[in-house]
Amino acid sequence: MSSVDLFKTEDLLKTDLHTHTVFCDGACSPNELLEKAVSLNLKRLGILVHSYTFFDESYCIKKEKVKEFQNLITDLKEKYKGKLEVLCGVEQDYYSTFSTDGFDYVIGSVHYLFKDGEYLPVDENEEITRRNIFEFFNGDPYAYAEEYFRVVSGVVEKTGADVIGHFDIVAKENAGGLFIDTNNIRYQKAYKDAIKALVKCDKPFEINTSRIFKGLSKNPYPELTIIDEIKKLGGKFILSSDAHATNAVAFKFNEIYSLIK
Repeated sequence: MSSVDLFKTEDLLKTDLHTHTVFCDGACSPNELLEKAVSLNLKRLGILVHSYTFFDESYCIKKEKVKEFQNLITDLKEKYKGKLEVLCGVEQDYYSTFSTDGFDYVIGSVHYLFKDGEYLPVDENEEITRRNIFEFFNGDPYAYAEEYFRVVSGVVEKTGADVIGHFDIVAKENAGGLFIDTNNIRYQKAYKDAIKALVKCDKPFEINTSRIFKGLSKNPYPELTIIDEIKKLGGKFILSSDAHATNAVAFKFNEIYSLIK
């Protein structure tokens, strides 16, 4: 459970709780992110690592680097005191066995599905998405999405999350409805069932602008129709950029906030 109050409604536009650095798959240092946040007049910045996943070490923090990261963020909290509140977070993958001790908060995310003895990445490219669907779900994209949302529905319980990460990332490589018609009744039922399960946990969903930043869609994660469903069921939100470089920090927060408020 988070050691800080993450949900400050009055500070939504001045808070970015999801950024990554060279300690995992980011392109810049923690200090560079913080300088950018100060220049944007943010009040709070959360710097995260991807939790260690034993089955895929390509993007996550190395186990031996965890304490170094935590100690550095502790030092930066002191350095930026009075300018910016600095938070130390971990994006905990559903299948990670990584300890979340020593972090201020946890974003719980699903980056893989475990099927037929394999961990299938859902946050990759069109080719891998196509392989996942056709080799593991008999070419049925809705079965793929149903399994994803089934797993997501338990992400808070499994990871101890304080924030629900990129809720509909299963549709990342779906520009123009390439694989999934998001108006399909099976797809809608799958995400609505997951929302119903998660709102009971009373944890905010992040509205993550990285999909827009990468040019994959005009919608954030979750897309606007799903945001409406979450609001209807009483869910709450934070804004996040999922920035992996300085130019993505707090990306399009004002525009997205004007759409959702």
